[in-house]
Amino acid sequence: MKNYLDEAVKAISESIKFDSSLSEAKPDMPFGKGAADCLAHFLSLAESLGFETHNYDNYVGEAIFGDGEEEFAILAHLDVVPAGGGWDKPPFGGIVENGRIWGRGAMDDKGPAIASLFALKKLKDEGFTPKKKIKLIVGLNEECGWKCIEHYNKVAHMPDTGFSPDANFPVIYAEKGILHIRADFPVEKNLFSSLTGGEHVNMVCDRCEATPLSPVDTEKAKSLSINVENDRLVSKGKSAHGSTPEEGVNAILPMLEYFGLQRVIDCLFNDIYGLKTLKDETGNLTLSPDVISYKDGVLSVLVDIRYPATLPLSSVTEKLDKFGVKYETVSYQKPLFQDKNNELVKTLQKVYDDYTGKKHEPIAIGGGTYARALKCGVAFGPEIEGEEVTIHQANEYITIDRVKLMLEVYAEAVKRLTK
Repeated sequence: MKNYLDEAVKAISESIKFDSSLSEAKPDMPFGKGAADCLAHFLSLAESLGFETHNYDNYVGEAIFGDGEEEFAILAHLDVVPAGGGWDKPPFGGIVENGRIWGRGAMDDKGPAIASLFALKKLKDEGFTPKKKIKLIVGLNEECGWKCIEHYNKVAHMPDTGFSPDANFPVIYAEKGILHIRADFPVEKNLFSSLTGGEHVNMVCDRCEATPLSPVDTEKAKSLSINVENDRLVSKGKSAHGSTPEEGVNAILPMLEYFGLQRVIDCLFNDIYGLKTLKDETGNLTLSPDVISYKDGVLSVLVDIRYPATLPLSSVTEKLDKFGVKYETVSYQKPLFQDKNNELVKTLQKVYDDYTGKKHEPIAIGGGTYARALKCGVAFGPEIEGEEVTIHQANEYITIDRVKLMLEVYAEAVKRLTK
């Protein structure tokens, strides 16, 4: 196991060094050069380990293990959200230090993707012959629209069953629906000449800036923890995943408070229309206003909404309609909801229970994974409840111990599900 672990750690560190966040498209590189180079690194690694590989036009790639007629998928992704600010270590440095691998994508999702690859290598070296064709599929557009999965479905065959190593242990049986909207709020034209903030619709805004048209009220700014920099106002917060806004500090709110934009605050932060009261067994609706911009008297806000998995989309939109402002859907993903007692859920839970020596129950999350791309799919690791969460935040890392756990658990899971 040590050899696999050492090689996996080295490969994860190398992969992190590619900035695979969405960038300008180039010829034959639909998501930018960084993403294409990262995929090339992964597929070259897989080929060196003896696996058949395919690169589908730099949208998505796969490594194949086995040749059974029935197929099984492991769905991971190599793209990342932008680094954002506040890092103590280089976000694309891939530094290995104090038992941790540091950098954007370490936990979400390069670490789990590469751990899955070495789990298959371990099985291969042990002489295991799966009765199913295992497809380790790695996409390049998970964070920004899933065009990679759309392309894969056009040029290849997606298995019906599998898991995505892109969430939490013990096993995820349900994922909330995801609705990203852009809401447009008319504002007075004499407040500011510019107001911008946020990098991505599923990252809590950690920096918001504005250029006021009136002299800066330094006392008011100070009371709201807003910095004044060369007649510009700068509000700083803490990034977090859009599905868990409570773990971050949204830099947009103080700026709205400074300019007295109470209507926007009431709709997006005070929840006067009761969106956050929607709930079921998968939890309450979460709402995170993550990107803001101003143009021609209109403040546009990109909002990340995660709604309970058993509720219809209409239960959300009927409350959004009460805002009384123009809004449009940017992207939408239906919820995922599997029977807790189906064979896939029970097997993965049992594997994790056997490894930890404890009894667990399947859980639901607000995050969205590639498991939704499968007829029978769930998410399986790598996070563990109660531990520090750093995905979509500064100083993202994965521990070497977690890589070891994934190597062993994913290998056993694949073995039981494909034998």
